[in-house]
This record gives sequence, C-alpha cells and structure tokens, in this order.
Amino acid sequence: MPSSLVPSLFVFVLGAAIGSFLNVVIYRLPAGLSLLSPPSRCPHCLTRLRTYDNVPVFGWLWLRGRCRHCRASISPRYPLVEGGSGFLYVALWLRFGWSLETPLYWALISWLVALALIDIDTLTLPNPLTMSGVCLGWLAQGFLATDQTVVWALGASVAASVLGLWLFDGIGLVGAIVTGKTVMGGGDGKLAAMLGAWLGWQGLLLSILLASVLGAMVGGLGIVLRRLDRRRPIPFGPFLALGAGISIFFDNALIRGYLSLFF
Repeated sequence: MPSSLVPSLFVFVLGAAIGSFLNVVIYRLPAGLSLLSPPSRCPHCLTRLRTYDNVPVFGWLWLRGRCRHCRASISPRYPLVEGGSGFLYVALWLRFGWSLETPLYWALISWLVALALIDIDTLTLPNPLTMSGVCLGWLAQGFLATDQTVVWALGASVAASVLGLWLFDGIGLVGAIVTGKTVMGGGDGKLAAMLGAWLGWQGLLLSILLASVLGAMVGGLGIVLRRLDRRRPIPFGPFLALGAGISIFFDNALIRGYLSLFF
C-alpha cells in the first residue's frame, strides 16, 4: 500500500465531513436559520436523519438519493459538495504537505465553496461569510509571516483587502454610469477584499483576471447556446472563487507567465 494512501484517505474523510457541514451552511445561512439546530433533517418531510444516513457521500448512495421516510428526491449536489470538498482537501494537502499553509488553505477553500454555491442559489454573498473570511485572512497572513514581521504582513494583507474593495466599487460605479443600471453586486467587492486578505495584491489581481476570462467564456458560450438570457444577472462570485482556487495552486507560475508577456 502506498505510504500516502492512508493519510490521503484521512484527509478526504475530513474534507467530506466539512463538506457535509458546508451543505448546511449553504442551505440555512441565506434563509436565516441556525446552523446548529435542529439537527440534519429531510427538507421535505422534516424527519431527522439517522446517523448512518448522514454519512458524507455514502449516506446518499445508500439511500439512492431518496429520503428513507417520505421517499422524496434528495439533490445530488449534497454528495457532490461532500466529495468535491474531500478531493480539494487532498489536493491542497498534496500541494503543501503537512505545513501550516495546509489547514489555513483548507479553511479558505471551504469559505469559497460555500460562497460560490450561495451566490449561484441566491445571487448574494452573505456578509457573515465574507467579513469573517476577511478577518481570517488577516490572521492567516500573520501566522504565515516568515521573512517579514507580522506587522508588515498584516499591513500588506489589509492593504490588499482595501484594494479589492476599491476595485470593485470603482467597476460598479463606472458600469452604473455607462449602462444606467447596477452591474456589480456589493458582495463581490467584499469577496474581493477577502481574496486580497488571503492572497495579497498579486494573488487578488490574478484571481480577478482569471475570473473575468472564465466569466466571459462561460457567459458568452451560454448566450450562444441560448442557455443564458442577456438580461438575467450572472453571479460573479463563483468565478472569483474559481480564479482564487487556481491562484492557490499555480500562483507563482501564472504570475511569472503573465509578467513575462510585458517584461
């Protein structure tokens, strides 16, 4: 048995368990419900789930995607979020190993998954998640400070947050003047501030660039295929989250490649 298999399985189970809680956050936070009470239950008949029915991924497979009591269909997104979180946790562990960066980036990726899916569902990015993500990012930069003082690392993180907020406020203002309507939600700027806190100004700008390219590609393709309506707003949060995820794994290589185009 490969030496990395057992820790990989452990990390996957941990990530899947966190993903199970993220499902709760994604469903309950926008609805203003408690994240802790009541315990997990069927959204249709409100029957409390048994412990073994609530096992990440396998519980859904065991029930064949239906409630044990009312037989109502349970969205496959639940196991996808759980399994996807598990794979992301493993990928981050393989990228950073057993270092301080790993649990910190686990936290960031968890915030991003929750925010992206909430934005898809509701076209909102809740303040409790974005603002707590900003504060956690500042603390993370303080913990990760190595060849610089903690004060300098925190100052740079705060400055990058302000840059992200100002950039999106500016884009929203210019867009509103040009089009006469709101083009950027207020939550996008706060998510950008969160990315600045975590990734610094270089990672922030790279994430925005990637998000813009991906958003334009997906939006354009959706319009061409008539899957999207030009008048219907498209959530930008998922693209920012995806751009940030790419930046986490490939930031240095992508930044060097981007700068090489001009220097």
